[in-house]
Amino acid sequence: MMGPGWYLRRLSRMGPAEVVGRARHAVVQRQWRSSLPTPPDWPSHPRFTSALPAGVLGKVSGEAGSRLVATADELMAGRAEYFGVDRSDFEAPDWFLDPKTGRRAPSDVYAFDVPYRSEDTVGDIKQIWEPSRHQHLTVLAAAYALTGTSAYASRVAEHLRSWWAANPPLQGPHWVSGIELGIRLLSWVWTRRLLDGWPGAAELFEDNPDFQLQLWHHQNWLATLRSHGSSANNHVIAEDAGLLAAACAFGWFPESAGWRSAAMRSLDVQLARNTFASGLNAELASEYHGLVLELGLAAAVEADAAGTPVPESTWDVLLRMTDALASIVDNRLRPPRQGDADDGFGLIVDGTSTDRWASLLATGEVLFGRLDWWPPVPGDDVRTALLASLAARTPRASGGRPGRRPAHLRDAGMTILRSGRLWVRCDGGPHGFLSIAAHAHADALSLEVRHDGVDILADPGTFCYHGEPQWRSYFRSTLGHNTLELDNRDQSVSGGPFLWTRHAVTKVLDVHTPDAGPSRWSAAHDGYAPALHRRTVELDGDVLSIVDEVLGDGDPGAARLAFHLGPAVTVMLDGTTARLRWVADPDPAGPSEAAAVTDPLVGRVSGSLGGTAVRTAVMELPAGLSWTVHRGDTEPPLGWYSAGFGRKEPSTTLVGSGTPGQLTTLLHFS
Repeated sequence: MMGPGWYLRRLSRMGPAEVVGRARHAVVQRQWRSSLPTPPDWPSHPRFTSALPAGVLGKVSGEAGSRLVATADELMAGRAEYFGVDRSDFEAPDWFLDPKTGRRAPSDVYAFDVPYRSEDTVGDIKQIWEPSRHQHLTVLAAAYALTGTSAYASRVAEHLRSWWAANPPLQGPHWVSGIELGIRLLSWVWTRRLLDGWPGAAELFEDNPDFQLQLWHHQNWLATLRSHGSSANNHVIAEDAGLLAAACAFGWFPESAGWRSAAMRSLDVQLARNTFASGLNAELASEYHGLVLELGLAAAVEADAAGTPVPESTWDVLLRMTDALASIVDNRLRPPRQGDADDGFGLIVDGTSTDRWASLLATGEVLFGRLDWWPPVPGDDVRTALLASLAARTPRASGGRPGRRPAHLRDAGMTILRSGRLWVRCDGGPHGFLSIAAHAHADALSLEVRHDGVDILADPGTFCYHGEPQWRSYFRSTLGHNTLELDNRDQSVSGGPFLWTRHAVTKVLDVHTPDAGPSRWSAAHDGYAPALHRRTVELDGDVLSIVDEVLGDGDPGAARLAFHLGPAVTVMLDGTTARLRWVADPDPAGPSEAAAVTDPLVGRVSGSLGGTAVRTAVMELPAGLSWTVHRGDTEPPLGWYSAGFGRKEPSTTLVGSGTPGQLTTLLHFS
């Protein structure tokens, strides 16, 4: 639980309007405790009219369909995986159980009394919330739509009836957070759409008073308690998207027209506020870029299909977000690993092995058209055909688009240097979004380096949010990134797991990214004022140069320069020379399982290479520092990589300690 100090720090990051708004929300929550709002009468014969156009499912490729059905069959067998925890109870899940800790959240407590941040009381709330986004039900419903197998639809009905019975309005943990309600509504819309044609669909949805009650209370909650102020980040996008989609597809209440209009207006405003002019998401967290883009596209096409006008400004933001994504991915279509990541999706109708980023780009290609500089996109997913079929009647935004692949997204401070198979991300942007920068890391001037999609210098990721404060602190710390730490402290000051009270200010000093020849980037930040950390990076063919300087008067304190190697990389350190080795990835979908190695400190790859090429590189480290190797340390944490939320594995980190000065690192790829 958060202590009084946290509440004071959180209050200090709010403006007067936000304080007033939160007070109003508190009054509403107090009123709802004693008297639930009453929904209007249900129309006598509601009809669902938002079915997919005829022939759409025939456009789904056999491979995409096979992946979907394979995932659906795992769910039918009761097997699912959330954040690294395998579950075998998904034939009839307990909606309040955290399988990681074994704890069960209270189901009979007024929603706003649930201490959801306390893992000791409720368990890991992410483990509890995620299944109740009902995105496994959209997978099952999509499998029914593709195959006509009624068992998939019957399982969906069982889960929905179970959930509705166990979660009466405003009771228990699933009514606490607006983002959960918004995504759940979007899942219900698509579940109903994909079950169209199943004989039990109307009885489950429009003819079901339990669904009526849930639907109205979800929408009323979102219309009344919308996130605002310093919390108006990806959460408000999910809230608006869910409210808009439900009010369009299930527009059966007297309030539906008003909800549609308000949600569309808010979504248009919030998408613009949450997006830089360059198209990158303002939270500077790559996975949230994907989440917001998925939510925005799903909501916009839903409104379009219902005849609700979608402003050109909304389409323009979604277009810019799509072009920005195309501009920053590496040659395996992987975006940066910047900022927080919690594996959140807006809409899932594909199998688990479908590439999320290729799917988003494929949808963008169909809706907006590809540019000549876009990377090749496989376009082999289910979601693209479904979304595009709903938006076919509306011309896409026709604003100006980049004539060449942007390398420097100035407003976001992100620069991508490329040379052959090398991809280098340089971070010279704002610390984070809004006054709390909730999903930011203390990573100013950090780098990511990949060779043909394999992490060489890796951003370690996120791992967790609640419940494990030591790990939360490590994964968003300065030492936890490929940058320079001074005086044993972070560049920005944390006030809590989603709160920064002082933000380092970064300025890009020089960018040179020609189509051919050496590329260069230089930036500085004031996080250690009066000292100034300046970093200059140059990529020339297969050689990467990194120069770190500490400028200014006074003693800046001891320096620690960290380089986090990807989990596929082995290292042999000899003085200030580090010899790196990894197995090349033959699979364009991502890093190979064969890339896993053991005994990394002596550079030995165990097992058979299976004919796969081994790549090498040499790092010449600054001689003025004393270098140590860390892997899987726990006291304190150091040498870890999180491939996804809830997952972590040991990886190798090189740390140079000593007196700051001009520190030059060279990385030669062979």
